Amino acid sequence: MVSNPVHGLPFLPGSSFRDPTKTAFHRSQTLGYRNGYAVVRRPTVGIGGDRLPVNQLSQAELDELANKAPVLTYGQPKQAPPAEFIPAHVAFDKKVLKFDAYFQEDVPMSTEEHYRIRQVNIYYYLEDDSMSVMEPVVENSGILQGKLIKRQRLAKNDQGNHYHWKDLNRGINITIYGRTFRLVDCDRFTQVFLESQGIELNPPEKMALDPYTELRKQPLRKYVTPSDFDQLKQFLTFDKQVLRFYAIWDDTDSMFGECRNYIIHYYLMDDTVEIREVHERNDGRDPFPLLMNRQRMPKVLVENAKNFPQCVLEISDQEVLEWYTAKDFIVGKPITILGRTFFIYDCDPFTRQYYKEKFGISDLPRIDVSKKEPPPVKQELPPYNGYGLVEDSAQNCFVLIPKAPKKDVMKMLMDDNKVLRYLAALDSPIPEDKDRRFVFSYFLASDMISIFEPPVRNSGIIGGKYLGRTKVVKPSSSVENPIYYGPTDFFIGAVIEVFGHRFIILDTDDYVLKYMESNAAQYSPEALLSIQNRVQKREAPAPELENKQTKEDLGEQELEALIDTIQKQLKHHPCKDNIREAFQIYDKEASGYVDKEMFFKICDSLHLPVDDSLIKELIRVCSHGEDKINYSNFVRAFSNGPG
Repeated sequence: MVSNPVHGLPFLPGSSFRDPTKTAFHRSQTLGYRNGYAVVRRPTVGIGGDRLPVNQLSQAELDELANKAPVLTYGQPKQAPPAEFIPAHVAFDKKVLKFDAYFQEDVPMSTEEHYRIRQVNIYYYLEDDSMSVMEPVVENSGILQGKLIKRQRLAKNDQGNHYHWKDLNRGINITIYGRTFRLVDCDRFTQVFLESQGIELNPPEKMALDPYTELRKQPLRKYVTPSDFDQLKQFLTFDKQVLRFYAIWDDTDSMFGECRNYIIHYYLMDDTVEIREVHERNDGRDPFPLLMNRQRMPKVLVENAKNFPQCVLEISDQEVLEWYTAKDFIVGKPITILGRTFFIYDCDPFTRQYYKEKFGISDLPRIDVSKKEPPPVKQELPPYNGYGLVEDSAQNCFVLIPKAPKKDVMKMLMDDNKVLRYLAALDSPIPEDKDRRFVFSYFLASDMISIFEPPVRNSGIIGGKYLGRTKVVKPSSSVENPIYYGPTDFFIGAVIEVFGHRFIILDTDDYVLKYMESNAAQYSPEALLSIQNRVQKREAPAPELENKQTKEDLGEQELEALIDTIQKQLKHHPCKDNIREAFQIYDKEASGYVDKEMFFKICDSLHLPVDDSLIKELIRVCSHGEDKINYSNFVRAFSNGPG
């Protein structure tokens, strides 16, 4: 920018000069924003930073603003509020002036004192200008002390004026109700307060002492008694000195007797004995504090005093040869008092120190009298009587109201309706028992066993339920710790002894084979080997021989008896008349045999109970080979007569 600092020269080339100090040639900003709104501002400087003569206040305007008073614009300012008034009862609340004073009281009718000095405290309450006079209580003074003048405004003269704190000072006398008090000193708060109010305090004075009180503080004259034993000397020497012994009275030898604790007190001042009871919480006894009242106890009586009425008259020295003294009470020795023998087992530290100084006995150890609890009696169960289970019978010995033994709920839920069935023969030397067959049912949910004997016609033996559902104990276990038969004990060839009868497992159903294969870790190698041998025999291609062997095992009589039993149980089956027709529909060749898979489908459609143990036994007897079943014999069990 080119400027022309020299006035009068034309603004022409060659007549103007450049200012090298100026570097900014922008225009001033005239638009701004305040609180989000656009605000226009007038520029005060031009290009190059030179101040503009326009938009500036003149000297007259500046002088006017300097001399302008705000009163003309805003009016007179408001007066400040006066200070808050604080009443005296608030400003001087709990502020009390305390002065130490005394007054002299005449004692006309006494040879030991003519006057008495009584020290008091005078309190001045600043909140209401009231005063009170208090006299400290002195023990055994015989004078009514305490509050001499209750709190009130006290009159200073007859004109009705009252005492003010300005009238109080140290070293002055004040008269209250005709009695003159001498103020000798004050506390620190009173001194600071009076000095802050411009009052010059007098020096403190010494408190006057009562001559009779000082006389009583002198040691009393001691009198020496010439006699060897004096009861007064004993009383003054051993006053409030008591020997304490801890004793027990063991009365367990008598009926309903017990061992009880007592405290024996021996008073050294008059050789009396007291026995106190020791009560425990909830001991069931009345709270009598004393077993024997405090009295002198005779140790040895004269011969003629044995019939002395002690319950009526007091015993004197004429009837007693020797009284109980402190040397008769020794820790660790019994002592008989009024017919009761107490055993002293301990004492307090003062008693130990007294015996050490008086009798030279330093060893008084505490004796342990606590009775050790006998060893707990082993609870033995009575012999098993053979009725029910051992666990059920044992519940009668544990609690008064027996409860059922706890069962394994998880096992019952997991193994519910799971039954393992086995075919067994009776191992007996009797020839008639060799052909008997039994069906064992093992219930996994409760570990119980039931035995069923299929009836055989004309055998002379009544079949049916041989053993109800119960747990069977192994013969090798004891009665106290019974061991019951488990599923791992049942396998082909195993010998099961049930209450003295021996059974040999001959065969199992298909579910047992599946269960043993799925739980092979629980069974022994011999049991698994028996399963393998049984499976191999079933897979052998000799259906005629096997059917023949089955007929030889069971016999025609056994088949007839089994059919007869099933007819009695399924007498009212709703579909018994349609069973044969259902099988004949699928037997196109009229051979009397159907496939095993088709056989079970027909039974399922007719709702026949194929899961029953008797029906399973009948299916096994009617099996022809591995995949054929003779339905002719099977249908006979569901008809009224032979087919």
